[in-house]
Amino acid sequence: MQSIKLVIADDHRLFIEGLKNLLLSSTDININIVGETGDGNEVSSLVRKSRPDVLILDLNMPGKDGLDVLTEVKLNKINAGMRIIALTMYDDTKLVKSAFKDGIDGYILKTSAATELIQAIKTVLTGETFFGEGVYVHRPNIPSASGDSSSKNGASNGNKYYEDRFNKKHNLTKRELEILRLISKAKNNKEIARTLFISDQTVSVHRRNLMRKLNVSSTAGLIKIAYDNSLV
Repeated sequence: MQSIKLVIADDHRLFIEGLKNLLLSSTDININIVGETGDGNEVSSLVRKSRPDVLILDLNMPGKDGLDVLTEVKLNKINAGMRIIALTMYDDTKLVKSAFKDGIDGYILKTSAATELIQAIKTVLTGETFFGEGVYVHRPNIPSASGDSSSKNGASNGNKYYEDRFNKKHNLTKRELEILRLISKAKNNKEIARTLFISDQTVSVHRRNLMRKLNVSSTAGLIKIAYDNSLV
């Protein structure tokens, strides 16, 4: 059985260890793990050094996120024959579409069965693309038990990736993110205070902190950042 060289890029150590045990114990595929990292800034150099056949890539890591890594690897033709599989918790169709547009070869969710990951590796190595269970470029209209077609199949984590990526970069608190979203809806301090059951003065403090962290000097600047980063 041909040995497949593989690099894992994910910032959760326990997840990496579990993934390694899963792959190395499989009798369906012969995996040789030649590198691993939890820092997006290190992925390109690791790939250049270890020359893997497959890169398993988390989309939300410290440093460069997965989409930035994907773009860098593809544009610079680093290890051109390598296949890349996104292994992520995010099923947002906008993100899936972006990943495939940027050159991803396979996309599976971290809730998937072990057999699905192994099948994904086999599939992308043949030159085909792989969509994991629950991964869609255009999400089907599947009604939930309550009759709401979006509650389970789209809206629940539609912006979660962008929110997590933004928070990791700028170190915002949950409250600051809530206030930023309300500011982007043209809410003033009094309206935000009533919505969140806090004082006007507290909102003012959070607004100043947001401007400092995001390096802007106006409400218009905050709104632009919210929209540019798909937070609303």
